[in-house]
Amino acid sequence: MEFTAEQIAGILNGEIVGDSNAIVTGLSKIEEGTPQSLSFLANPKYEEHIYKTNSTICIVNKTFTPLKPLPDSLTLVKVDDAHACFAKLLEVYSQMTKKQPSVEQPSHISASATVGEGLYLGAFAYIGDGTKIGKNASIYPQAYIGENVTIGDNCTIHPGAKIYQDCVIGNNVTIHAGTVIGADGFGFVPDETGVFSKIPQIGNVVIEDDVEIGSNTTIDRATLGSTFIRKGVKLDNLIQIAHNVDVGQHSAMAAQVGVAGSAKIGKHVMVGGQAGISGHITIADQTQIVAQSGIPGSVKKKDTLMGSPGIPIEDFKKSYFGFRKLPFILKKLQELEVQLKSLTKEK
Repeated sequence: MEFTAEQIAGILNGEIVGDSNAIVTGLSKIEEGTPQSLSFLANPKYEEHIYKTNSTICIVNKTFTPLKPLPDSLTLVKVDDAHACFAKLLEVYSQMTKKQPSVEQPSHISASATVGEGLYLGAFAYIGDGTKIGKNASIYPQAYIGENVTIGDNCTIHPGAKIYQDCVIGNNVTIHAGTVIGADGFGFVPDETGVFSKIPQIGNVVIEDDVEIGSNTTIDRATLGSTFIRKGVKLDNLIQIAHNVDVGQHSAMAAQVGVAGSAKIGKHVMVGGQAGISGHITIADQTQIVAQSGIPGSVKKKDTLMGSPGIPIEDFKKSYFGFRKLPFILKKLQELEVQLKSLTKEK
């Protein structure tokens, strides 16, 4: 990567303050800036760093006015939204570093599989019988794509990801390293002696367009039918999605969330880390669930829930205030008990 301030301003429709020929070859946080690196300042909390940064170019909002002298070596590119513009540059950088089409060896593409143009297939990757892969796919080393899988255009499957048979992946999907799509759901039934027998899991997983799934996340195949991850969903690392779950469009979940079987998650739902959602329940659209909360029953209208069991956050805050006061309340009760006994003896 090598850009001049003039090129960056052209991409972002920005204004240059300083040397239009200044060159950057890398990216850095403003507090860790190095010569020939590009940084950004959007949060005023970090403004102090711009007056001593070693970065060569910094993207700032057009409203930014320095309160102190800036380093002589620093060039500013002023834009309407520094954070959004820096994200745009990161996307450009990501596309530049994307693997070029090639098939590394050793790797395996079944004779009955079909792959679109622009495929990058890393060493030791496997594509099974009857699988269909769209255009411009990047499948990194040691990825496994099972039989009769369908993968759309512009998808990226990172190293070591596993996609079991019959699963369907839409367009513009990113699946990060170590993720498993389509393993068996946790389906067992005990007999009269308490011995568990396995229920065959013969469904699949359907992941719609524009989904991103973090590392070491697991999404189980349905017992019957499909487990659905709808359009635009974003899943963090280390998430467990059980069989027959349906995650609604543009919902997001942070790390270590667990969703039990057949739960239906609405659209635009946000779930904090380590939250747990019980099976066979429904979560209303636009619900927000605070980290480490437990949701044992259906949520019928949007709310922000906290605690286990999850309750509206304002109720939780009041309850927590009372909980913190419990030692004081217990002490007062003990004092009142002593006084009551004393009064009883006097009578």
